[in-house]
Amino acid sequence: MSSSRERVLARIRTALADVPLAASDPPVRRGYLPAHIPEDRATLLTVLAENLTDYRAVVHRSTAADLPGLIAHRLRAHGSRSVAVPADLPPGWLDALHDIQVVTDSAELTAGRLDAVDSVLTGCTLAVAETGTVVLDAGPAQGRRVLTLVPDHHLCVVRADQVVASLPRALPLLDPTRPQTWISGPSATSDIELDRVEGVHGPRGLEVVLVG
Repeated sequence: MSSSRERVLARIRTALADVPLAASDPPVRRGYLPAHIPEDRATLLTVLAENLTDYRAVVHRSTAADLPGLIAHRLRAHGSRSVAVPADLPPGWLDALHDIQVVTDSAELTAGRLDAVDSVLTGCTLAVAETGTVVLDAGPAQGRRVLTLVPDHHLCVVRADQVVASLPRALPLLDPTRPQTWISGPSATSDIELDRVEGVHGPRGLEVVLVG
């Protein structure tokens, strides 16, 4: 075993003998298409909506001006009496929540307290049209990861400029050191008999508002 290992390592050293120590890795040529759909905004939003719906998320379209009213309408339609929000949520989003208690995220907001909150409202980092996926990384308007895992209903706002076509388009935009949550529909799992159970690892209900 030792001699085989040394032979392999010797071949690697020989192959790298003419490579300067300070040289950066050369770009890797990818033999695949970075996206399989047209990347105009209208197509991206349409494909994202179709794939989210296929994963049993409820999708709405809105303008920026109509967003506060739609948020309030959807929370009331769900029967929510309280909603958890990130501390840096755009203030205009809450303008129509006159009859719903707003619980702002903080270190004191424990999982136990969150369990008593009906809904959570957040933004996102980006969304992937081809896979129907919304990505959160605890960035602006997203709060801590626990915020979107405990309440039973998640209302997520996605701006049109946050939608990319594919995973190869998305990955270079993400910081791998941040706590990422990838969401494709409500939380669900199936047992060996394929009986679907929702809400095991996160919210049983996901609503996505596409703005733009």
